[in-house]
Amino acid sequence: MFLSTYEKQLDGKRRLLIPQEFRTAENGAEHGVFCFPSIEADCLEAGGDKLFAEYRAVIESLPFGDPYRSALEASIFGEQKPLAYDSGGRITLPEHLCAEVDLSDTVVIYGVGERFQIWNKDKWAAHRAEQRRMAREGLKQFGEMRRQAAAAKTGGAA
Repeated sequence: MFLSTYEKQLDGKRRLLIPQEFRTAENGAEHGVFCFPSIEADCLEAGGDKLFAEYRAVIESLPFGDPYRSALEASIFGEQKPLAYDSGGRITLPEHLCAEVDLSDTVVIYGVGERFQIWNKDKWAAHRAEQRRMAREGLKQFGEMRRQAAAAKTGGAA
């Protein structure tokens, strides 16, 4: 799994050191990653063979010609760039991907399970604050649902 958050420097040639913990066979990313603009946020999404297989399964579960399948094919397959590591564990991000999500000097690499995201540092701060707010709200709702389920089980009021 891709876990944790790292601040890294993007050099003048758009090279980015990927954390060693991310460059593993377990992640399917021992030789490189594929990268594309995220569908859900203003960042780049990246991962190894496992993530590619997961997206492929989702896409292939939709019938050929389905507009959602076409949109996913365009967004994931059409925009994807396979990126190999150099001898130092760096990838070189294409200029158009950096421009699309406003990446420059300092970036944030954010592990989110089967994938990781590459963020503009300032945009990351706002995204993180919103994600934490949503997580607190979700945890609160989950706790309330558990209390209601326990009360229903015992015949008591919630």
